[in-house]
Amino acid sequence: MLNEAVPKANRFVDLFTGSAAVATFVAQNHDVGVIANDLQSYSKILAASVITRIGPINGQEIWDEWVKAVSANLCFNGAPPFAPLSLGLVRQHREYSRACRGSPITQAYGGHYFSVQQALEFDAFRKTTSANRHVASLQLAALIVAASQCVASPGHTAQPFQPSETGIVYIQEAWRRSASERIQRSLFELSARYAKREGIATLADANAMAETCLEGDLVFVDPPYSGVHYSRFYHVLETIAHGDCGDVSGKGRYPSQEKRPRSSYSMKSQSLAAIDDLFAKLAKCGATAAVTFPDRECSNGISGSDVRGLAKRYFQVAERVIETKFSSMGGRGDGESRQAGRNARVPTNEILFHLT
Repeated sequence: MLNEAVPKANRFVDLFTGSAAVATFVAQNHDVGVIANDLQSYSKILAASVITRIGPINGQEIWDEWVKAVSANLCFNGAPPFAPLSLGLVRQHREYSRACRGSPITQAYGGHYFSVQQALEFDAFRKTTSANRHVASLQLAALIVAASQCVASPGHTAQPFQPSETGIVYIQEAWRRSASERIQRSLFELSARYAKREGIATLADANAMAETCLEGDLVFVDPPYSGVHYSRFYHVLETIAHGDCGDVSGKGRYPSQEKRPRSSYSMKSQSLAAIDDLFAKLAKCGATAAVTFPDRECSNGISGSDVRGLAKRYFQVAERVIETKFSSMGGRGDGESRQAGRNARVPTNEILFHLT
């Protein structure tokens, strides 16, 4: 659908960029200006690492300089081993991490989402990012991707695996992953990707951003469908983006509420009004839109039929249904009887609306 619609658009605007998969796909494959927007900084960084460049960049050269700087900032003295893992060893990782002053990622997440060694590497790489805007964007994006691959949690970072009899297996599997190898791999992959036309990544509320849209824009709308704020699920990546998160609490090691963005789309009392307001603003400016939403009632109180009804107030609506799997936002277990909880991914139908 995008390949058919984007060439007819003056600009492509992704209001809820998330992992930036859609924004970067459009930027790489179509000669159109892309604006990628989200409420969370990690998302802006992922998008900016690709859509703000119109040529490849030498990943090896960046890596060589980065590693030199990191080697002067990285020390594992006295760090506990990470295998064979036991409850006692997990506790050692947590105690060691708490004492790592000046290493905010390690203090917040060491012994929980990451091993001491992984967390210290993320801190060292985070502290030594370049002063060059494009290089720093690449480096931060590589850190975010690598962190998402190393993190010891079931899909999202709402909570880490706990060192129970079953959970400790998954912790050890995650902690064995080399953070530096994942960072390098991500850096090389991202450095080879670039846009056909230079785009912009922004950090703003989607409804406020919609007011800047223009006639001729194709706007991609993939709004939250959870009744829990997405900042709960991505706070570890947000900490990587900012380099610090302050004091943390709870099993999830959450930063304070002030550091966690809140969206009207994740509040049952405001979600319908928010999407109605969004459609009204897009219609007023004359934009067309592609909207995706599950074909069921979601935990934020909105259903696919609600989205359809609101869209028809302002647009001509075409749609297609896609069979897919959605995240259960923190579910765990693979359906086997030995594991508790719900599946991490659940079958569902997703509706793709094209609004003109």
